[in-house]
Amino acid sequence: MGAQLNAIEKGLDLSPLEPGYLAMCVQAGSLIITSGHVSTIQGVVGADVTVEQGYAAARDCAEKILRSVHDHHGSLDGLRVLKLLGAVYSAPDFTDHHLVINGASDLLHDLFGSDLGHHARSALGFAALPTGVAVEIEAMFEVI
Repeated sequence: MGAQLNAIEKGLDLSPLEPGYLAMCVQAGSLIITSGHVSTIQGVVGADVTVEQGYAAARDCAEKILRSVHDHHGSLDGLRVLKLLGAVYSAPDFTDHHLVINGASDLLHDLFGSDLGHHARSALGFAALPTGVAVEIEAMFEVI
């Protein structure tokens, strides 16, 4: 089963996002590179946001990324997930950034499967993120 059908069966919203100041994603050859997509959840992970809430925030970012990629490519099929860069607005002593960004990775693994969904990833902590969001993620896909 393809990623498109998986997403539809899981009830994911694939409607286009409202355009932002910058392009939500651009294509260079066979690569689709997204801008950072931010979570609806705001706050500092490890202070007023739990790891579980951060995980949900990362999943929210991935769902938004999929909406942008779907809008650009016309489908989620014919894509391979290559890389995620996850930024976590975190408390100074917080060290579980990887557990937060798993919210995005787990969704992509689930939708695209092990062959096309497993990807390289960075999960980093930041002193602040735009507008106080808990998580921001950017992604890179290959058109196959």
